Amino acid sequence: MSTEKWVDYTDQAAVAAVAADESNGWEWAVVEIFGHRKHAGRCREEERFGAKMLRVDIPTKDAAGVVSWETHFYGGASIFSYTLTDEASVMLANRPYERPSPYQLERPERFDGMIDQRQHYDDEPS
Repeated sequence: MSTEKWVDYTDQAAVAAVAADESNGWEWAVVEIFGHRKHAGRCREEERFGAKMLRVDIPTKDAAGVVSWETHFYGGASIFSYTLTDEASVMLANRPYERPSPYQLERPERFDGMIDQRQHYDDEPS
């Protein structure tokens, strides 16, 4: 696994490094395998075991902000769909799950007028 930092698009050197990766055959894509598994990452065609295969590198980010890549290889016949995208979409698709923050409403103050109105309506004949 290789490790690298998230790209800061204000840093020209980092942008040049990403462009160099793309010139080496890397594409940002979302890949569905047999219609059951979906991976978002950087992809390219490589020859392995005497056959052309798809290499998908999926980014994972640790607590320190360092990106590491998890690699998967698939044969051409197993690809259900291949959708080109951009780096921002890939990183968004692979962000860690964040639990929604709990929100609790404050207990309302007692309003006696409301209770009196309910009793008034209950006392009326139907």
